[in-house]
Order: sequence, then structure tokens, then C-alpha cells
Amino acid sequence: MKYSKEEVMQYVREEDVKFIRLAFCDVFGKQKNISIMPEELPRAFECGIAIDASAIAGFGDENHSDLFLHPDADTLMPLPWRPEHGRVVRMFCNITHPDGKTFECDTRSILKKAIQDSQNAGLQFFFGAEQEFYLFTLDDNGTPTQEPYDSAGYMDIAPEDRGENIRREVCLTLEQMGIQPESSHHEEGPGQNEIDFRYSDPLTAADNAMTFQTVVKTIARRNGLFADFSPKPLEDKPGNGFHINISVKSSDNTDYMDYIIAGILDKVSDMTVFLNPTENSYQRFGSNKAPRYISWSSENRSQLVRVPAAVGKYQRAELRSPDPSANTYLAFALLIYAIMDGIQNKLELPGPADMNLYKADADTLAKFEQLPGDFKSACAAAINSNFIKEHIPDAILDIYCNK
Repeated sequence: MKYSKEEVMQYVREEDVKFIRLAFCDVFGKQKNISIMPEELPRAFECGIAIDASAIAGFGDENHSDLFLHPDADTLMPLPWRPEHGRVVRMFCNITHPDGKTFECDTRSILKKAIQDSQNAGLQFFFGAEQEFYLFTLDDNGTPTQEPYDSAGYMDIAPEDRGENIRREVCLTLEQMGIQPESSHHEEGPGQNEIDFRYSDPLTAADNAMTFQTVVKTIARRNGLFADFSPKPLEDKPGNGFHINISVKSSDNTDYMDYIIAGILDKVSDMTVFLNPTENSYQRFGSNKAPRYISWSSENRSQLVRVPAAVGKYQRAELRSPDPSANTYLAFALLIYAIMDGIQNKLELPGPADMNLYKADADTLAKFEQLPGDFKSACAAAINSNFIKEHIPDAILDIYCNK
């Protein structure tokens, strides 16, 4: 549901809201927030709320530490796990300098610009997110262990699948917040789970992905568990993927699927450091359905990009290399620009790799270019990319590759 500023203030009065969380994220996508009381809400909408950003990754030092949060009324959401009396709500924020200029490291604003650029080109994007996570037990001190909550396998059911009730509680909580989960199931790894979302516009999809991780971690902790979204929590088990489903609608109803895939394949190495931003990310590539080679095919889950079986408005391309440690705003922005480049330059789509790349011989694999094999290589690809320099501020690139 979309709200105006006046409707937000009316909601706060009528629903006994006592705390408003102003949410944002650092350049790596880690969510932050500051809470204000209802009396401060008019000031927040009019002027913004000042924060000391010097201790936040990528947000400056003590010499230039003042930034302002401006709540986006459209993103108002109650937090159902907080008390019903004296309720808590959350809004995502835009970030500016004191003079009102957009803060260059506000990654949500980078995505908003990409959306505007695509609309100016007559294109409308839709994203659907599939994020995997592990559930681990806590020790007697409440510290996460490496012991999975269960030993179930792919799409197993209870009692082997002990995560069923956790996923159910997560889905019901998301529904209360106005977010529509599409499906949920146990994944391949022990204690590993997946919840998928219905597609939506890029900004809503990115906000929902941020909200999703918060909800999962909160529900897990309330049940005495730890939710781990890291790319490779267990060395010898499947990693956590963040599969991104993408579709594009043009003003003239042209089918751009070939150009969509071609654009992604052409720019994927350049943007990999933003899709897979940790050293741990690269331990996932090449096993358990995580891609290593730059390829595509229909339905085939050993490929970087696949076109799932679907008809009509549900037809989409699925990118399988990102992991949940990615900053979703940057990931979606770069994908929009890569696809726009594919469409505008009519990039030629290479032939499909209709084979299982996990079982292919060395001579066959040698024909395919590989994704960067480690964090250092991914940084080098980004630093030397004109595409990245055009769409990612130097400050963010420097933070990612010189952290």
C-alpha cells in the first residue's frame, strides 16, 4: 500500500505508533536505522533527520560526518513482532548532504536513478528474488554454532524438515507487512531454506529483499536459532544463492529476451564484485548448482543464466550467480544498465549451452569464459570497466575494492 506524508502521520496517530524506525543501508547493503518519536515525524518529512555517518562503512569520516535521512512515505510498514500497543513502524529513507544534494553513496538513490533512466528509454523492469539461508542452533550463551537445525534435503517435509514452522511464521509475518511470498521450501543443504517472492518493480523488490532478511533473522532468533545468509556457511555443503528473476516490458511490446540475456552475459564479469562482494562468495562458484561459466540455456540449472519454463507474463531470465551478501540496490541497478546496453546496442546472443556443465569434459569447458574466480580478480574486472565507472561512483568502487 502506498501512503502520502499526511496519511503516514494520520496512521501514526490512529494506530498508537510510538516509534518510527528510519531505515537505510551502508554501501555493502547492511541495514541500519535510527528511531524517532512521533512528535519528530513532521520535521523528518520537512527537513530530514541528521545522523553522524562517520562510523558507517563508506559514509565519510569525522570531517564530513553530517548526513540527513528523508523518509519515503510509500515504504511505511508496521513491524508485527513489536508490541501491538505502542507500535513500531519502519520507513526506508533517501540520504542527502546538509545542502540537500543526494548523497553519492546512497545506493537506494542509485537504483532510483537507474529506474528513471530505464523509464526514459521506454522500458519497465520487474524483479523477483529467491534468497537461500541456513538455520543454525545457538549454544548455551546464545552464540551461533555451525550445527544445522535439521538434516533434511531438498523439498523434504516434516518431521525431517524442522524449518517448516519457521518458514510459515516468516511468510505470515511478511503478509502482515504487505509483502507477498510466492513459495517456500527446504533446500538441499542441512538446515537450508528458501522463500521466493512474487515479481514487482525494482525498488519495491529491493526494499522487500532487505526487509526479508530482517524478518528471517528476527523470527529465527525468537525461535532460538540463527539465520545465516552468508554465501558458503558450510565448506562441504551447498552455498546460499540469491537468484534474481528479471523481465522487461517495453512501450511497444517488443520481446527483448535475447538482448536481456546478451546484456547480462556481456557485463557480468564487470559487475561480479557487486553481486558477490566477499571472499567467501567465490567458494560457492562451480558446485551445487552455483555457476562458474558465462553461459545460458533454457531451464538448465548448471548455467549462469537460465530461462525457466513459463508462459506469457511469467517469462523471465534468471541470473544464478549472485549471493545474499550483495547490496540488492546496486545489484538491481547494474542489471538494469547491463540489460539496457544489450537492448540499445542489439548485442548478439551466443548459442545456448544445452548441457550439464558440471559433468562436461575439459575440452568443452575450455570454450566458455569463466566468472572471476576470486575476490581480487572480480575487483580487477570492475576497476578496469568503463561500464562500472559510468554507473558506480568512484567512492563506492574504492570502498569495495580497497576495504
